[in-house]
Amino acid sequence: MRASRLLSILTTLQARGQASARALAEDCGVSLRTIYRDVEALSGAGIPIYSERGNQGGYRLLDGYRTRLNGMSAQEAESLFLGGLSGQAAELGLDGVCASARDKLLAALPAEVRTGAGRLRFYLDAPGWFEASERPDCLPRLARAVWDERPVRVVYRSWSAEKERVLEPLGIVLKGAAWYLVARTGGSVRTYRVSRIRELELLDGQVEHAAGFDLQAWWLESARRFEQEQHPEQAMLRLSPWGFKMMEAFLPPYAVAHAAIAEPGPDGWRSVTLPVGPLCHAPFDLLRFGAELEVIGPGSLRAEMARIAAQLAKTYTLPA
Repeated sequence: MRASRLLSILTTLQARGQASARALAEDCGVSLRTIYRDVEALSGAGIPIYSERGNQGGYRLLDGYRTRLNGMSAQEAESLFLGGLSGQAAELGLDGVCASARDKLLAALPAEVRTGAGRLRFYLDAPGWFEASERPDCLPRLARAVWDERPVRVVYRSWSAEKERVLEPLGIVLKGAAWYLVARTGGSVRTYRVSRIRELELLDGQVEHAAGFDLQAWWLESARRFEQEQHPEQAMLRLSPWGFKMMEAFLPPYAVAHAAIAEPGPDGWRSVTLPVGPLCHAPFDLLRFGAELEVIGPGSLRAEMARIAAQLAKTYTLPA
């Protein structure tokens, strides 16, 4: 912790030129006495740091002194700014922290690398087309609970009812336009959509981090399992040339990725077998193709498609 704080003080002075002891203490979250000791340690290590008295005074580095991130190439430095997550950081309440970290990183880079490193060349626009990003009011406080490893009490609205729960936050995930909380409750790890949290209260205490828990690995496996559970049936279809081109636009990525596709027949239509949702949901995905798709099996799905098509024909039949 102290080594990180000393580096933070050094890069802050390099980026700002001058900073008061009080400002450094607030940035590092420590007392003034600690900052005084840290400055003495830096000076004792040969860092040319000195203080200026007065209302406008503070600590400064000797003019011309620069720290360097040795061995870092220009491309490596640029890769550190690939996140493009400034909007998402703001939603988490971390926009100021990210901006400060970016300035400190730039200040620590060699001059020949610094020029191009901070130039934005890649930007991540997380929501899909025609989707609005969710911005739950409780997200910054929830992020604070994750950082501080504190339990929370929430009122959560599931599909069936609202319930009060005590959760131990383990991490936050942004999936498309939606934020999700990964938390432990009752000895198991579960996922909660942040936009469904109606009330949030940070509790006293400390969350014991699960030994060996890897947020990324857990989320990827959970997402894979969820997609598999949402596509329990196999459908056998025939698709016209136009319908085949529209597969990626009309069907979930999971269904397209696991599709078995035959070569086109003499009429250009293809036989396709792919996973679909349960009978109550699958027809509505497939009806998007209109007459460019025919369901061959299973029989229950074909019958449901015929029932819906007959109902549509009845609804839209013009009066005599």
